[in-house]
Amino acid sequence: MYAHTFGSDNHAPAHPDVLAALSAANHGHALPYGADEVTRHAVDVVRRRIGSPDGAVAFVFNGTGANLVGLGLALKPWQHVICATSAHIAVDECGAPERLLGVKLVEIDTVDGKLTPDLVRASISGVGDEHRTQPGAVSITQSTELGTVYSPDEVADLAAAAHDLGMLLHVDGARLANAAAALDVPLSAITTDCGVDVLSLGGTKNGMLGAEAVAVLRPERWDRLADDLPSARKQLGQLGSKGRYLAAQFLALYEGDLWRRNAGHANAMAGRLADGVRGLPAVQITRPVQANAVFALLPPQALAPLQQRFGFTTWDERTGEIRWMCSWDTTEADVDELVTALADAVGDAGPRVWPAAGSGTTRA
Repeated sequence: MYAHTFGSDNHAPAHPDVLAALSAANHGHALPYGADEVTRHAVDVVRRRIGSPDGAVAFVFNGTGANLVGLGLALKPWQHVICATSAHIAVDECGAPERLLGVKLVEIDTVDGKLTPDLVRASISGVGDEHRTQPGAVSITQSTELGTVYSPDEVADLAAAAHDLGMLLHVDGARLANAAAALDVPLSAITTDCGVDVLSLGGTKNGMLGAEAVAVLRPERWDRLADDLPSARKQLGQLGSKGRYLAAQFLALYEGDLWRRNAGHANAMAGRLADGVRGLPAVQITRPVQANAVFALLPPQALAPLQQRFGFTTWDERTGEIRWMCSWDTTEADVDELVTALADAVGDAGPRVWPAAGSGTTRA
């Protein structure tokens, strides 16, 4: 076991406040399947956070499950979902949308992991042709798998384009908190306020323990989706009998500002890391540092020992690009240890001036 890794924010432990909330919920008997008071309270909290007072909310176990439930609501079997080639649903879910939902993914190459209205429109063809799958949804990830962040205007423009084309907009918000913290906006500003229809709301990457949510944000527009959410969750194996333990974690993270503090800290540590390695010999930061991810190219001779020590993986085996992820529990000392080890490995072990805590806002 590593003391601290930079492989993924999934590697981090659960936040102590989340564990305390689980312990607090672990007393007496409660009605199952989300009929308990803790779940009702947590649903109200999530609705307020995402700015959808009448939104339908269902808690699930993991991000893949959340995406499956959300997209399963949005799509008919003969429709397809448009997503970036780098999207989690396209790369990291073992074909689950195709296998379990029976829908087609139309993957679009992007420069920075972000779809645009023009890219979406250019992918549309064969509408009304019974021999071809029909466009049903656009799915974006916020923040993206490449560490970039959609602005509220960018999300709103995509929502408008999707709606004009008769589609829904789904947001995979596994790191939605990191995006909101980076933009310094509430969660509602990049979801309901922008016209998002279905949201997978993350928690596990931000300090929770195996808990995510699916939300239908505008039930007045998509009443069928809200009505079908409980059945979709059950059929896809995401209904927990002891629902209070999922709900309690959402209360811990989202009732106060823990979600923002955790995500903002992870983002700041990524900025500190980028500032620390920028300018080292033969080290190249390859992508904008906008949330809690740093992508880089390292000298080949430095890669293996650093990976063994700090637990990160190679993102792109073709180019050798690696990814460092910071989490809620990443400390300045953790970052400085990695930067010093990297400086040693590339032959620059001299004194360095570290940026002040919280100053990691540099955009590559």
